[in-house]
Amino acid sequence: MKVLAEGKGELLAWITPDEGRKWMRENKPRALIDKRTTMKEAVQRYTKDGEYFAMGGFGHIRLSMEGIYEMIRQRRRNMIMAGKTSVHDVDILIGGGVVDRIECAYAHGHELRGLSPAGRRATESGRVKIIAELSNAAFQWRFKAAAMGLPWLPARIMMGTDTFNYSSSKIVEDPYTDKPITLIPACYPDVAFIHVHRCDKYGNCQIDGTTIEDIELSRAAKRLIITTEKIIPHEDIIDHPDRTAIPHFVVDAVVESRYGSHPGNMPDLYYSDEEHMAEWLKLSRSDDGVHEYMDKYVYGVENQAEYIELIGGEEKMKHLWKLEHLQVPMEAPWRR
Repeated sequence: MKVLAEGKGELLAWITPDEGRKWMRENKPRALIDKRTTMKEAVQRYTKDGEYFAMGGFGHIRLSMEGIYEMIRQRRRNMIMAGKTSVHDVDILIGGGVVDRIECAYAHGHELRGLSPAGRRATESGRVKIIAELSNAAFQWRFKAAAMGLPWLPARIMMGTDTFNYSSSKIVEDPYTDKPITLIPACYPDVAFIHVHRCDKYGNCQIDGTTIEDIELSRAAKRLIITTEKIIPHEDIIDHPDRTAIPHFVVDAVVESRYGSHPGNMPDLYYSDEEHMAEWLKLSRSDDGVHEYMDKYVYGVENQAEYIELIGGEEKMKHLWKLEHLQVPMEAPWRR
């Protein structure tokens, strides 16, 4: 194929399909193995400084926040994040010193809550670098290409845009139509975290509501850490095989993490904690405020259970359940 144009973004987390298949074959056993562990052990074993990683969920929805906090506690450094639609997660990771490079589709904004002081400050100072750009759809197709065992996927997007110019994609002459088409390279993250509603001890996962790109991401990641609201019996999984969004053989670790998406939203279980996010956005206007937040909510607790007690415990989570089910009116603390 004739190459017509090439983006100047750095090609990240790409390996050949044969290399990808070899990795999965050698590192992903298909047997039903009990993969339950603690978040501390999972982060110690499956994450390393400098790696390219991705977070499941979307924006403030279904985030693996316990994984984020533990990476900060273990002082992971110089990591590259797939900023597919990264909002609170990337902001906290930047504030905690974990992330210094981003392949970005969307970051540094909390939607209607406002911009991200910590992320913007770090990027404007050069401490955090945007090293490639993509559209949201292109990110999903990077994961999809890897999941399918392909080097790239063709798409009719990004052509004629600055997004393409800063991406690692190529525009080629389609051999069937002789017209230009974009080739989006596969992406194999070194590790990914995905938070789900429930799974069994082997890692067979069910997700209520939209799966976003987590089906593709789960099959693309070299290592996958699942955090789950609840571990359920394997018999309950096999009674409803059509509900298994992520199969056990792509999962490396299972961590039971009740309320593990807080302060993000977990569909049908709890709404996002707008007061807590407003507190972060206020404190993160300064480096001293970031340190105050981290000392209190990250370094000041040992695990997610202690963190939940600190933010209001069961009473707060019951209130967020009522918000999720429209049983109480919601206030907007960012408008006060």
